[in-house]
Amino acid sequence: MAALTPPEKIWFNGQIRPWFEATTHVLTHALHYGSSVFEGIRAYDTPAGTAVFRLTEHIDRLFDSARIYRMEIPYSKEDIINACKEIVRTNNLKQAYLRPVAYFGYGGIGIVPGPETPVDVAIAAFEWGAYLGEGTQERGVDVGVSSWHRLAPNTMPTGAKAGGNYLSSALIAREARRHGYAEGIALDAQNMVSEGAGQNIFLVKKKKLYTPPLTASILPGLTRDAVIVLAKQLGYEVIEQSIAREALYVADEIFLCGTASEIVPVRSVDSMKVGSGARGPVTHAIQKKFFGLFTGETADTHGWLEPVENPTSAQVRAIYA
Repeated sequence: MAALTPPEKIWFNGQIRPWFEATTHVLTHALHYGSSVFEGIRAYDTPAGTAVFRLTEHIDRLFDSARIYRMEIPYSKEDIINACKEIVRTNNLKQAYLRPVAYFGYGGIGIVPGPETPVDVAIAAFEWGAYLGEGTQERGVDVGVSSWHRLAPNTMPTGAKAGGNYLSSALIAREARRHGYAEGIALDAQNMVSEGAGQNIFLVKKKKLYTPPLTASILPGLTRDAVIVLAKQLGYEVIEQSIAREALYVADEIFLCGTASEIVPVRSVDSMKVGSGARGPVTHAIQKKFFGLFTGETADTHGWLEPVENPTSAQVRAIYA
């Protein structure tokens, strides 16, 4: 798994600061109760310059997650979007992983944050390679079905990208790695396929794509949505439906997708080979279509690429000068 190389600067509560000065108190509410919401976003070095993939939609989801937890982010969406671009520029990054996070900060110690508890916001941008390891997008990964289930409906909202939810992901991923797998696949409360520890999942059977519905306790992934759109453009039928565990064992192809992982083939499940045990043709075609967005080979007809340099850049730089 790719390690984090710290850049020089980070955006923290409206200011660009040295990376190691973005600190918080040990009695911060989020540290004790997991009361944070965040996004993972990638910026790519495209022929037209550095561009962020679906930035506005990621920030929309950040604010939606905050709303579910009744968290008032003290900045506008436009502020956060511009700050994301500015921190990429400030760190002189041509490609980057971005991590905006909002959380209840230092205030009261009660479970319910009171009016004295601020909402802090930070945005990091740094170089980060393939989440599941270099070369995995070509050779694939081995996964195992976890003994841990995803959260049941009306326990915690899985549609929110909240810090506390990822304790579930940590249990799934740690168990998988103890057993020698790169990643774990979780079932939902009905014992149907949900998602990976940090990725959505697609199965291919007879050149049709199947993926669990939003009601399967999954995060509504923006890469998942992009895959659905691009697969349809390639002429593939995409079916969102409940998927039984045994379908994993008889699929022709399986792949995982998410911002950090991008699109990664699965070559085995529970030590059972998927298809030929290598990346399949449908997965490969979708990868080419997806990564073509960043090389210029796939037309960005949906406006998914948001340039880091735009008419507001000079204005934003002036604020931080």
